[in-house]
Amino acid sequence: MAQAIGRALLKRSSLLVEAGTGTGKTFAYLLPAMLRGGKVIVSTGTKNLQSQLFQRDIPQLRAALNVPITVALLKGRANYVCNYHLAQTKTEGLLESREQVAQLRRVEQFAQVTQTGDKADCVDVPEESGIWAHVTSTRENCLGQDCPHVKECFLMNARKQAQEADLVVVNHHLFFADVMLRDEGVAELLPTSNTVIFDEAHQLPDTATLFFGQMISTRQLLEWNRDTLAEGLSEAREIDWPTALRPLETATRDLRLAFGQGSQKLAWNQIGKTHGMWDALAKVRRELETLLPTLEDQAVRSEGLARCQARAEVLLAELKAWEKQDDPETIRWIDVSHSNVQLHRTPLSVADLFTKQREDTPRSWIFTSATLGVGDDFSHYQKLLGLEEAECARWDSPFDYAQQGLLYVPQNMPEPQHPDYLEAVLQAALPALQASQGHAFVLCTTLRAVDQLASRLQEELSKLKLDYPLLVQGSESRNVLLERFRQTPHAILVGSHSFWDGVDVPGDALSLVIIDKLPFAPPDDPVLAARLRKLEAEGGNAFMDFQLPAAIMALKQGAGRLIRTETDRGVLMICDPRLISKGYGKKIWRSLPEFARTREESVVTQFWRNGAA
Repeated sequence: MAQAIGRALLKRSSLLVEAGTGTGKTFAYLLPAMLRGGKVIVSTGTKNLQSQLFQRDIPQLRAALNVPITVALLKGRANYVCNYHLAQTKTEGLLESREQVAQLRRVEQFAQVTQTGDKADCVDVPEESGIWAHVTSTRENCLGQDCPHVKECFLMNARKQAQEADLVVVNHHLFFADVMLRDEGVAELLPTSNTVIFDEAHQLPDTATLFFGQMISTRQLLEWNRDTLAEGLSEAREIDWPTALRPLETATRDLRLAFGQGSQKLAWNQIGKTHGMWDALAKVRRELETLLPTLEDQAVRSEGLARCQARAEVLLAELKAWEKQDDPETIRWIDVSHSNVQLHRTPLSVADLFTKQREDTPRSWIFTSATLGVGDDFSHYQKLLGLEEAECARWDSPFDYAQQGLLYVPQNMPEPQHPDYLEAVLQAALPALQASQGHAFVLCTTLRAVDQLASRLQEELSKLKLDYPLLVQGSESRNVLLERFRQTPHAILVGSHSFWDGVDVPGDALSLVIIDKLPFAPPDDPVLAARLRKLEAEGGNAFMDFQLPAAIMALKQGAGRLIRTETDRGVLMICDPRLISKGYGKKIWRSLPEFARTREESVVTQFWRNGAA
């Protein structure tokens, strides 16, 4: 793999590499990149891999090669304490709880001693705490060179180090956000780099889709309201800012209330003309327009108020663009969550857009992951990103899956659309969970299935008097749940998409992975539905050309959680009978690692008796 990447670097070409778990792919791309020289950007899908590369893999390899390479770690601005907003928050006194007040003091103490300002290093405050939104900046509310704290800005310092480094480690979200928005991070690094390497590259199509589109949300509007209130109270006290801003806040909250309870995703044309959303949206726009003259008058008072005015104009333009959008290559849709409404404009394809990004300067582009293709066929991934001209290569995992693992598809399962399907999954899973004594992930394709299975599983474990700690997605942050799972004997973790990908639990802690059903994307997803209609209109087969390859790649990710080292042993249990009953099922299981296979519960039980647990 290192030799293939080395050749691609010499030719300044694009290369796709699927490398199974345990291949050592981080060394395989770092080695030729370090020896080749020049500016290198390595982009990862997760912060965990970003930290692993920076703290472990790169230092080890740099020492072994004895090469004088400088390295920098660059994260998105939301990861760095902002001294300006820290001071503003301390002055405002608008925090929501005593806990946040206490956390603010800890962040202030951290900011006085840290060299990086990276919130991951502030161990006294959880990364998911709400206080971070108050003490970090956004692209919209950053004062840039006009900030009174610019000389001690942690973000500017991190970017300066990245500019000067030979090798910079970023993540996909930062890469695309900066490149698309022409921010001052990656966008400035790219012109000087001769190599870009994407690890966990299977995540790129979704990340690119997110950033090549446009989005405005009620959360952005409320954050603007909060920032404008703080700036106004600080710089123009003669104006009654709370009274002036309250109508917009009310209208914004009414927009969320127009959708009722629960979460949903809707294409704009699925919403009837009499739906309350339209009036609520028009009211938000009118209230924002009403505020603009006051902001224009007060913008000269401070850089902060000038930024608030500029942000208001951008928000208003985005609202108007969403309401009037009429582009056949773009879909308008709405994502409603518990406390937020996002209005999206999403391109049906990112291939041309990504190709333009790659063509600006000749350089090497390396894409690697454990899951990029279906067998030796990379065409689905290539089409998504416009990489048809790229060379492709594949190396299987060195692990002995036939000896280390077992693929179990239980018998007598109903079809997934049957109303009792989840109950059947539970009843099939219980004997396997007893045989493995916990140590299990239960991976579901929907959050609804997570809640239902977790609730029923708790009931059944209590009836059986099995003291297997049950950890459920949503009860705590992903990182906290993972750490508890690793440290807690016999634990069972029930989760959805967050735990299918980028999760590493080697050893006996994870010895059983149960997947409720094949991970076909829901056909009512508005972006997917629009893409499938376009594919069919162009003469393609939506299922065979898109849905099946995407499901196979997702399933390979979920299955990849099980065997992480050459000594791991475990059972992969896929409950979906379509793996056996449908003609396409063979294509799916042939894309998985070469586990021994069974449909017999007794074989699973015997596997554990042979010393797997």
